[in-house]
Amino acid sequence: MAIEAGGVAHGEDLSAGEFGDADLAGARFENCVLRVVQLTGTCLQDARFRDCRIIRCRFANADLRDARFENCSFADDAGHAGVQFAFSQLDQVAFERCDLSFARIERSSLHAGALRGCNLRGAVFHKVDFGHALGRRLVKWAGVIADCNLELADLSELRMPDCTLTGSRLREALLFDAELEGADLRGCDFTNAQLAGAKLARADLRGGELAGMVLRELGSVEGMMVSADQQFALLTALGLDVHPD
Repeated sequence: MAIEAGGVAHGEDLSAGEFGDADLAGARFENCVLRVVQLTGTCLQDARFRDCRIIRCRFANADLRDARFENCSFADDAGHAGVQFAFSQLDQVAFERCDLSFARIERSSLHAGALRGCNLRGAVFHKVDFGHALGRRLVKWAGVIADCNLELADLSELRMPDCTLTGSRLREALLFDAELEGADLRGCDFTNAQLAGAKLARADLRGGELAGMVLRELGSVEGMMVSADQQFALLTALGLDVHPD
């Protein structure tokens, strides 16, 4: 099936298609299957995907600004290989309730992007940019990763200061040297997450699970907010023998 900008595909199997360098801006895909599809240089700005299966696809140098994915699965049948986004524009993209297990997002812009209710187990974020330069020294940060499963994800050196990651599960995730100053991390589960060098100054961690977090290993903690019932786990991890009054 041929599809073009603004076109609509419903219930189509578009597997092994060649959409490299195609202009599919504003296209609509519903209940479609895209397996091993060539998507290098593809323009999908403002495209809409709903209830689609996007398997073993690689978006390289693609324009996905303002695109929206709802209830889509990007994981292969075995569940061990995910979608790849590389050198792509993902500004203001939205993923709602998608399976992005083992996805790899690298060297792509994701300013004001939003991932909500997604499965990102084992995903890798490598040099993903949630910032937008407003001048030589002024950068505006914006992004949302809310109520997502990020177990075993590699978020090392993730830069999301002043962004939102509320309610996300980060069990055993790698967050080495992550920059999360001023981030909203309320309700996040950091059980056994690797946080050496992570900067959490001014971050709000109230209501979250902090088992295994060692304050002395963090890159910054000034102004970090926690609730009273979280103190026990933090002090115990420092080696203190905490007794109730």
